[in-house]
Amino acid sequence: MKNLNFPLFILFSILILSCKNAEENKDQAKKLGSNEVIVTPSQFSSNQMQLGNLVEKSFPEVVKTTGEIDVPPESRVAINAFIGGYVKRIPLLIGDEVKIGQALVTLENPEYIEIQQEYLEVAEQLNYLKADFERQETLLEEKITSEKKFLQAESDFRKNLARYNGLKQKLKMLNINPTRVEEGNITSEVTIYSTINGRVTNLDISRGMFVSPTDRIMEVIDKKHMHLELIAFEKDILKIKEGQDITFRIPESSSESFNAKIYLVGTTIERDSRTLKIHGHLPDSLVDQFSVGMFVEADILTNKSTQFALPEEAVITQDEISYVLRLEEENEDGYTFRKQSVNVINTFEGFIGIANEPGFTKKDRFLVKGGFRLID
Repeated sequence: MKNLNFPLFILFSILILSCKNAEENKDQAKKLGSNEVIVTPSQFSSNQMQLGNLVEKSFPEVVKTTGEIDVPPESRVAINAFIGGYVKRIPLLIGDEVKIGQALVTLENPEYIEIQQEYLEVAEQLNYLKADFERQETLLEEKITSEKKFLQAESDFRKNLARYNGLKQKLKMLNINPTRVEEGNITSEVTIYSTINGRVTNLDISRGMFVSPTDRIMEVIDKKHMHLELIAFEKDILKIKEGQDITFRIPESSSESFNAKIYLVGTTIERDSRTLKIHGHLPDSLVDQFSVGMFVEADILTNKSTQFALPEEAVITQDEISYVLRLEEENEDGYTFRKQSVNVINTFEGFIGIANEPGFTKKDRFLVKGGFRLID
């Protein structure tokens, strides 16, 4: 008989506990479904919740823009050959750092030899014509020769001198030393050197191929003066001034935000797009993180206004409606919060500006951390 009563007792106890839990769950659902939310001290502590007050924060008006990372024209060099040739040596790869005067590529062409030969011939002829000109000048002074012969000698000398100087400059543009050519050192090769410090960003050649003067051999970019090149619409132009702060992101690479400052504001509006270019200065510490041509999304921080604000975590959005939890009562049994909808004005540096429509005061306290699970 004892054995029979014991299972019945266990079954009866389970039924009572089940009913009690159902009632408790019902009460809890009712509390969460109303505008009041009750949090026990243990819940408050275990969820690391925090209380806070409204604070006054300065919020800028934000102008949304897009653009790219760029460098000034003088910091971007396209390497070309003054006179075409066949690529003989390429000692560099894309990404290599180069210094001013460093060899970039060596070309070879029989035409280089012909130019040097012509220069040598003109140089030799110049010596003869100069001597003849000086002789005719002396003879004219002594009235031994006619003025016509003197003028002819002078003309021949000066024409040859102009040709000599022109060929000399051409050799210098080919990076061939005219003095060495006059000493008899003729070469079939020319080497092109870097005119700036920077890095190789494009390499458009391979060994053995012929490059003409119109072909780009490579591109070298100096990132020292890297900047933001932004585009602002006409409707926002009057708000934008030099010296304003910029917050920008590289959406394709990272969600991290970076800071810059407006350095120059364009003065001419593009006719078709009705936009204006904005030049933003980057801190030197950021330059090595970016590549030229990166697309950016930027916020220009313009006119500032003071607003009541709470930390971003204090404002909870549900079904496109924003809510806050205002503390109604605090006692040893826990915390009672009232859920109230608010109008969000602005967001900046971790704070949200809210309209004071519900009649909040600075004395009101709000759940500013850990409340995202309490609003259903």
